[in-house]
Amino acid sequence: MAERKASVERNTLETQVKVEINLDGTGQSDFDIGVPFLEHMLDQIARHGLIDMSIKSRGDLHIDDHHTVEDVGITLGMAFAKAIGDKKGIRRYGHAYVPLDEALSRVVIDFSGRPGLHMNLEYTRASVGGFDVDLFAEFFQGFVNHSQTTLHIDNLKGANTHHQIETVFKAFGRALRMAAEEDPRMSGMMPSTKGCL
Repeated sequence: MAERKASVERNTLETQVKVEINLDGTGQSDFDIGVPFLEHMLDQIARHGLIDMSIKSRGDLHIDDHHTVEDVGITLGMAFAKAIGDKKGIRRYGHAYVPLDEALSRVVIDFSGRPGLHMNLEYTRASVGGFDVDLFAEFFQGFVNHSQTTLHIDNLKGANTHHQIETVFKAFGRALRMAAEEDPRMSGMMPSTKGCL
């Protein structure tokens, strides 16, 4: 099996981001981003997706977290696109339901070759630990645009905003793992009737 790893750097006047991933890892993570709540959520992706992930970022956090959160999403999406390659032999679709106490979220992903984000997430608070939760839409939009995936995120219930978000990121990790897995019955085949994705 070919290694499915990628290293991507993205440098702008606002941020400098480096992402390294291994899709066939064990869930090891190493983050130096400067946004603790984002790092906590990214750790959920790594752990529950069994994706080894290292992300280093320097950005204009003295202004706010917006550019850093968005650009981490963009660069992570670029790394996924590179690591997944031509998509032959993968399951392509992934889904997961994840509960955390009173909260429950569903995430469905398709390595479709077409970017699309559909989020149904009504937070009960505007911030968690000083983090503006609206920025997660920017993170996921950056990810889908550059990984060329279709992503549906639904928080089905929840009263605690931390729990709402954590269920989304855990489910996202699980759905990614399922979609990116190599399917032994699809070995060498493109998972599309079009012949390409």
